[in-house]
Amino acid sequence: MFQTFLALKQLAMRIIIITILVCLSSFIMAQEKNVFIVNPYLQLGYSPTENSLQLLWQTNEADADWQVEYQNISGQLVKSGNISYKKVSVSGVTDHRIYQVSLVSLKPGELFHYVVKKNNTTVFAANAHAPKAFNQPFNFVVFGDVGAGTKEAREIAEGVYKVNADMVLIPGDIVYDNGLIREYQKRFWPIYNATPKDTFGFPIMSQALFVASTGNHDADTRDLDKYPDALAYYYYWQQPLNGPGLKEGTNLVPVLKANDNNRKAFTDAAGNAYPKMTNFSYNYGNSHWLILDADNYVDVTDTTLTNWISRDLEAAKNYEWKFVMFHHPGFNSSIDHYEQQQARLLAPFFEKGKVDIVFTGHVHNYQRSYPLTFKPKGKGVQLIGGKDGKTFRGKIVNGAWTLDKSFDGQQNTKPKGVIYVITGAGGQELYNPEQQNDKDSWQNFTHKFISQVHTFTSASINGKTLTVHQLTADGKEVDRFIITH
Repeated sequence: MFQTFLALKQLAMRIIIITILVCLSSFIMAQEKNVFIVNPYLQLGYSPTENSLQLLWQTNEADADWQVEYQNISGQLVKSGNISYKKVSVSGVTDHRIYQVSLVSLKPGELFHYVVKKNNTTVFAANAHAPKAFNQPFNFVVFGDVGAGTKEAREIAEGVYKVNADMVLIPGDIVYDNGLIREYQKRFWPIYNATPKDTFGFPIMSQALFVASTGNHDADTRDLDKYPDALAYYYYWQQPLNGPGLKEGTNLVPVLKANDNNRKAFTDAAGNAYPKMTNFSYNYGNSHWLILDADNYVDVTDTTLTNWISRDLEAAKNYEWKFVMFHHPGFNSSIDHYEQQQARLLAPFFEKGKVDIVFTGHVHNYQRSYPLTFKPKGKGVQLIGGKDGKTFRGKIVNGAWTLDKSFDGQQNTKPKGVIYVITGAGGQELYNPEQQNDKDSWQNFTHKFISQVHTFTSASINGKTLTVHQLTADGKEVDRFIITH
């Protein structure tokens, strides 16, 4: 009984301390103005290590003495290692710096406190989720097509914030319409990386790890002479560079259009992230995540990509859960983008690698397939269109699928095959609301189709059990299923 009393007393003290820190953080950020162009936010880093995160923030070009302190595995507030920055100096936007520092030796699965100081004055403070260990339960959120700056995007962001996830993932179309720095500044940061005093956005990125794959609105704009601040993904995201070797002008990476000055400004700021950072993988808890670029310009049959996918999933065989995330869905019942089926060609690799769920966006609604296996017939038929009559528009891929309709996610929780989830209702205009109640318009691999309301995916993992909820902005559940191993 006495031990129980002590445990409750310690828990109460921890809650009080965290509450004080949160209040202090709010006070600090309410007092400081114009310190950051973009508030501190959490990333995996180019070379992630166990129990570490990267902290990034953006400022103007003025020199300053920056310091970061954070709680390490012992719970003590320690000074970070070296703080570095890169300069973004491209035409059409104000020059700015992106600072970054590694937060290492975090206590797995615990909330930790961190403080950012400028010239010895605290200018930002927050509590954040440390990465989970292999044996720890965790929750995550997936929602795509987000950076629209709409009322609906803001409402979904509020719903995501309330979930208080350990990790948040975006399956492409991070920002609309052309992946520009200016668009991030207007439609992304103010919603997903705001401070508590703001009324429009939420401090999600300062508290939880954010991971993203590129979509067509992030990566299709390759004319740096017309849009010098395009491809901002390569500046602002710091994600693993452990993917396949990529080269511009191949089947996997389109050619940039840029004069010498614009190309140099881009490559100086992007560094080694370009073009490699569109395909990568990482581990979180007892899960393995494979992030891909499956845009229309990608030849997903290229062996540079498929061999890497095979090796990556084989190396992850000891992880309990395996997930894949990219933008363009292969299995889609919407009228919009139905013809862009190139990702179906990757299905056999996912099946061999024992992938549990493939998360995608691109289609602005929610769809869930039956567990399925798919055998492609050939390499598909390339569609070409656009104003110039030369733009790749995806592939039609015929083949045969086998559906596990006995899986209901409630009583039968052991699927035979891969489940494909489209979660692209994160804020943009919804696609095909008329199809939600017209089951005759669905393909026979589709089990759920929600297109009349914006939603996001909220999932939790506890050992060998995965529970997935599809939620509206106000928390109403429109779908739920369980997978057990």
